[in-house]
Amino acid sequence: MGIKEVRDFLNTKRRDFSNKPLDDKSVKENPFEQYAVWFKEAMEANVPDPYAACLSTVNGQNEPSSRMIYIRDILENGFVFYTNYESNKAKDLDQNSAAALNIYWIDLERQIRIKGDICKVEAELSDSYFKNRPRKSQIGAWASAQSNKIESREVLARKIKEIEAEFNGKEVTRPPFWGGYQLIAEKIEFWQGRPSRLHDRILYTKENNSWRKNRLSP
Repeated sequence: MGIKEVRDFLNTKRRDFSNKPLDDKSVKENPFEQYAVWFKEAMEANVPDPYAACLSTVNGQNEPSSRMIYIRDILENGFVFYTNYESNKAKDLDQNSAAALNIYWIDLERQIRIKGDICKVEAELSDSYFKNRPRKSQIGAWASAQSNKIESREVLARKIKEIEAEFNGKEVTRPPFWGGYQLIAEKIEFWQGRPSRLHDRILYTKENNSWRKNRLSP
């Protein structure tokens, strides 16, 4: 397939959405409770990786960047993910803590957009999560200088063997450069696809430690 065929497909392919409504009167008053309702339905529908989300950050030069991460916990005010503290995303967050998550469950024609500021979680929480990771993932966290240039896959393989030897017969401790972040939500929007692009959108906005709901135009 060439570029012309790709362009033709992009310009002509259409599909309409189903007619499953999202009623602002029936959704929960708290967006985290509504997230739990939708997450349960995503699990029941066997949506692949329902905890996957696109994380968008902006660095000190106002350059945006997006990548997929896994949401691994939910605290009182936000969503938790884990990464290398020396990665590009971490460097972005050091310069600008404002960020966004986008969850898209195509099988359910649903999207959840979350905006807020990101901060590191307590070390104890990172320790607890790391302890329960598969051992190979623990070794990988030590071996990978995430986002840095590497000569070849073989270099990474040798580093993994070195780390395996270092921790042979011992518990793999959490690297000091690896841990969790929490996005403290200020806005959470639930989007339900509807026919003719007349989608349902319910926005929760945090105001004075409480949540206000509004319906948005599609």
